[in-house]
Amino acid sequence: MTKARILIVDDEESTREVFAELLQRWDYEVDQTADGHGALKLAAETRPDVIISDLVMPKLDGLALVRALREEQPDTPVVIITGKGTIDAAVEAVREGVFDFVEKPLDPARLKVILQRALEKKETLHEMHVLRRRLGQVDAGVGLIGNSPPMRKAMELVEKVAPSKASVVITGQSGTGKEMVARAIHQLSPRRDKPFIAINCSAIPASLMESEMFGHERGAFTGADQRRLGCWELADGGTLFLDEVAEIPIELQSKFLRVLEEERLRRLGGKSEITVDVRVISATNKDLKEEIKSAHFREDLYFRLNVFHIPLSPLKERREDIPVLVQHFIDRFSRDAGKKLQGVTPEALRLLTDYAWPGNIRELRNTLERAVILCNGGSIEREHLPSELATGGGESAYLKLPHGLPLREIEKEYILASLARLQNNKARTAQALGISEKTLYNKLYRYSGRGPRHPEDDLDEEAPPRPAAAKGIG
Repeated sequence: MTKARILIVDDEESTREVFAELLQRWDYEVDQTADGHGALKLAAETRPDVIISDLVMPKLDGLALVRALREEQPDTPVVIITGKGTIDAAVEAVREGVFDFVEKPLDPARLKVILQRALEKKETLHEMHVLRRRLGQVDAGVGLIGNSPPMRKAMELVEKVAPSKASVVITGQSGTGKEMVARAIHQLSPRRDKPFIAINCSAIPASLMESEMFGHERGAFTGADQRRLGCWELADGGTLFLDEVAEIPIELQSKFLRVLEEERLRRLGGKSEITVDVRVISATNKDLKEEIKSAHFREDLYFRLNVFHIPLSPLKERREDIPVLVQHFIDRFSRDAGKKLQGVTPEALRLLTDYAWPGNIRELRNTLERAVILCNGGSIEREHLPSELATGGGESAYLKLPHGLPLREIEKEYILASLARLQNNKARTAQALGISEKTLYNKLYRYSGRGPRHPEDDLDEEAPPRPAAAKGIG
């Protein structure tokens, strides 16, 4: 293990020697210099882990040294040596960013504790910088690009939780990049070389959910002609991402909770239990607390999943990220298409920035992919953007409705307006609204006066109550 390196700065040779002897006894590497200028030169050459400096020195004093180091080596902790007459100045130096100060005459026990704490801080800062570099290298693109306050906050939370095994819940509207954030957490974690298994819980029929998640043995049910491993086993040692976690059937949630708590499962038709080591990251665009109130989600499972929460803001609340996202997608799609596009014209960028993006980053990505296809060279212009951006600007993103309109009518108007805005593209409309295509088709059939194609097709929607049947009347 490499020894920590300490730089001692003091114009009194006797003081330097006392510190050097003590630090070497504690198994530190020690460098010495008599003034601040020498300290800056040595610090640049040796990159010390901690600097111990006298406060009062000729030429460049301790406080001036701290200010100079703030530019060159901002992460290097500085401990100030001070006499009784300069304690007030030392306290002021702490406010300037000095890590701590040691009074004369020297108290070795206090110095030892201060150095240990300073080295711990140095190591923590180093780890954070490594995480930030790796975060920039994550092949995520969507969801991790931007410098707005909400995006910086999300990145900070990703950095903090990534090294642990804590379960994470990511919340946000459809298209805000929840899966990309989950992948970033995985790639920044010690599990990055193990599997990342992503499952969309809303896309799995309830009848197949248990088999998909926990696997089955041969003969467990009709059609099970061979053993199949479930998602939990496939993710062993790595990360399991449960997108739309609120869609897990309530009758299966207790089994999920047991696997989370005991890290053991039994395949369908299996006789023995299997140990699994899986980190679970969940995502949802629903309010899980409301789902608990309506008895659609177990409270104990919620608390087990929601150890750490990362909320993602909609794109319209971080518009300052749009220009850099636009350039990122143009670079990506033009490279894929073998084109050399310079970027986007100021007018087109204004339209992109003013638009409200109800489909969030996913909608922005699709819009720019289309624009790159249409653009033959130079820069993306207004004409390459969808008409709702070019003709309506930001206003086209908003729907004005009269007061007193019934909730079902509000829903109908919003869905039809969204469909028109997306050129009748039902797949994109369903994505933007955060519902399945089947649900969208059923609603459109009902709006046309024909109702659902089959009554059972509408089961994934919230059905109106049936008072008579509920009360047992009739």
